[in-house]
Amino acid sequence: MAKKSPSFICQACGALHSRWQGKCESCGAWNSIAEESPAAVTLPAAHRSGRKGRLIELQSLAGTNDSPPRTQTRIAEFDRVAGGGIVPGSVLLIGGDPGIGKSTLLIQVSATLASAGHRVIYVSGEEAVEQVRLRADRLGLANAPVELAAETNVEDIAATLSQGRTPVLVVIDSIQTMWTDSAESAPGTVTQVRSSAQILIRYAKQAGAAVILVGHVTKDGQIAGPRVVEHMVDAVLSFEGDGAHQFRILRAQKNRFGPTDEIGVFEMTGLGLEEVPNPSELFLSNRDRGAPGTAVYAGMEGTRPVLVEIQALVVPTSLGTPRRAVVGWDPSRLSMVLAVLEARCGIKLGGHDVHLNVAGGFRISEPAADLAVAAALVSSLSGAVLPADNVYFGEISLTGAARPVPHAPARLKEAAKLGFARAVVPDAKASERGSKERGGKERDGGAPPIPLDVISSLADLVAGIAARGPRRGARAVEEA
Repeated sequence: MAKKSPSFICQACGALHSRWQGKCESCGAWNSIAEESPAAVTLPAAHRSGRKGRLIELQSLAGTNDSPPRTQTRIAEFDRVAGGGIVPGSVLLIGGDPGIGKSTLLIQVSATLASAGHRVIYVSGEEAVEQVRLRADRLGLANAPVELAAETNVEDIAATLSQGRTPVLVVIDSIQTMWTDSAESAPGTVTQVRSSAQILIRYAKQAGAAVILVGHVTKDGQIAGPRVVEHMVDAVLSFEGDGAHQFRILRAQKNRFGPTDEIGVFEMTGLGLEEVPNPSELFLSNRDRGAPGTAVYAGMEGTRPVLVEIQALVVPTSLGTPRRAVVGWDPSRLSMVLAVLEARCGIKLGGHDVHLNVAGGFRISEPAADLAVAAALVSSLSGAVLPADNVYFGEISLTGAARPVPHAPARLKEAAKLGFARAVVPDAKASERGSKERGGKERDGGAPPIPLDVISSLADLVAGIAARGPRRGARAVEEA
């Protein structure tokens, strides 16, 4: 019998190579290819049997499809991101930086469900049972009837889960520490992670229990392990935050049973994670109302409006190449706004360092923040202080025109609730007229909750800031 040669597998994407090399040709990752024994990449004997497949019943596409039943965790922010609750038989993968609070969040979810009479099993592969108990005692959840175990063998875990009443929720912390007898590679490798996840997913679908897998993240913030695991699970949640700030954000990157644009906001306290029902108040707390270079942006995260402060600092550079430092926003989007300011408004920032920050460590992904960023940049350059009761939102095109963005009534309603008196927004009537000419219907949203300063281009915004600012601010904008 011929001897099988060793296999080389990329630990980032799972691609198979015939020999070791420094860079994976499939995903482009460096130093990610590891040698594994031939038995590690072959299927178990049960899967190599030559039996014929059985006939399965084919059904019609039409039918009465009710929404899947969900189990409420009574943690509103978690349920919001999950799509309204946990679906039985679903598998969720949650990732986040070390120490961000993944285990804290999941022990709170487990304790809440167990206190409601559901069977919940928490399996830790990284910590001992006593360590989990200490965390629960610190959070005041020691009396919750959560069943604990410290185990890493997936076959033993599956056999234990099949005994007794089917649990409503099973937490595996973490999937990188699990290993199976069907693979001979070390725990944490692509083969072990994929095989262990497959066994747990099969159990979840057959038993109808929801399973939450905890995953480590890489230096770029991506969930470690093969990307195929993310395709195998039903939902991928990301737990984000900064150790320097007290809040944490739960996002859905993939969700088969709900939206992917919802966020859940938590605040880290001495008693664990507390829900933040109104994140805008948290992000706008302790802001400096009298400093130039700050503008309040009214954004949308799913169905929830969020108001955050945009901070900009524009200073003359002492280097040959000016710096562009961005925290919480897309650097390419900032480069575009700077180019439009120079080409359409005559504001030259090539000799200035530009620093942009979203206060509180929040991350913005939608282009509706263009107008607020431009207002903060012009305010910092001119020294003009923007009105503290103004909010800004709108998209900027390469032609310098200001374009309206969706969900304007929800943004304005949130701004009015927090005491803002005026909003600077693009002219939406021109867009509605164009839509009506193309056969669309003209929208009638009624009177806005706060007065609007409607602008049609970025030049109107710059002119308004220069007119309100001090004399030295207006001259600085004109000279730039």
